[in-house]
Formats: sequence, C-alpha cells, structure tokens
Amino acid sequence: MHLKLRTFGCRFTVGSVNDSDEGISEAALQAANDVWVVVSRLRRRLTALGGEGGLSPSQASVLRRLGKDGPASASDLAVVERVRPQSIAKIVTALEEAGLVERHPDPGDGRRQLVTLTALGHERRSGDRRARERWLAQALQERGTPEQVEAVISAMALLDEVAQS
Repeated sequence: MHLKLRTFGCRFTVGSVNDSDEGISEAALQAANDVWVVVSRLRRRLTALGGEGGLSPSQASVLRRLGKDGPASASDLAVVERVRPQSIAKIVTALEEAGLVERHPDPGDGRRQLVTLTALGHERRSGDRRARERWLAQALQERGTPEQVEAVISAMALLDEVAQS
C-alpha cells in the first residue's frame, strides 16, 4: 500500500506500509507527517524572526535552555546541547561577556560551577519569547477564523499529551 501524504505545499509518497505500521490508520499517519512538517517550518520561521540580537544560534539555544530549565553546569549544557565541552566553554564565555549569564559555585558540589541567567539574561529571554508569541498570535488571528484558532488550541492539547506520554 502506498500513501499520498499532504505536506502543506510538498507532496511525496511513503513506501509500503511495513509490519510496524499495521494498525495505524492512514489519518494518523497523515497527521503525524503534517505535524512533523509544520512544526519544522514553524520553528524555522520563529528562529528567523531574530530577536536574538547578535547571538549565534548556539548562544541563543543555551540562553533559551537556561531560561527554561534553570541553572546548569557547563558539562550538563554540553550534553543537552550536543556539543563538545570546549565549544560550550566558548559559548558560555561569550554569554558571560555579554552580561547574560554568570557562574556560581554549585552549592551541592563546590568543585563545579553552575551557569545561571543574569537579570539581563532573563529580560532578554522573556522579551524574545514575547516577541515571537505576539508574531504568532497576530499571524493566527489574521489568517485563521476563530473556529480554526480554537481547533489549533484543541490540537495543541492533544500534541502536548502525546509529547508527555
């Protein structure tokens, strides 16, 4: 069986359904593909909005991670960012020089240092997020009907449930 999948502007055919696909409806496969494509495009679009103000993508990613997850050691950041420890050291140093992060001794292990956002780092992070949220809200309002916006809200609840399973 071949499936034609709509990918919001791109069309391609998924090959034969294999044993692991049995029991999965065509609608679920279509939804999974559409979510994958749209989330990828939306992420690229939101990233392209800038707001990072001169930060490299790696620096912006570390700033976002610290804002989301809280203080972390450089070695922990290297693992979650999937970069070498030497690379994370350069990233953290650049953020520190910009006044966006600072290092403090780890209260649980004095040999380690934790990287934390400064007040300026928090301000920068929340400002970037608000700008992206405003852009997305405006785009949804301009391009969608109230019913479509409500459908997005319902779909996001389902996607969140899937992501947390």
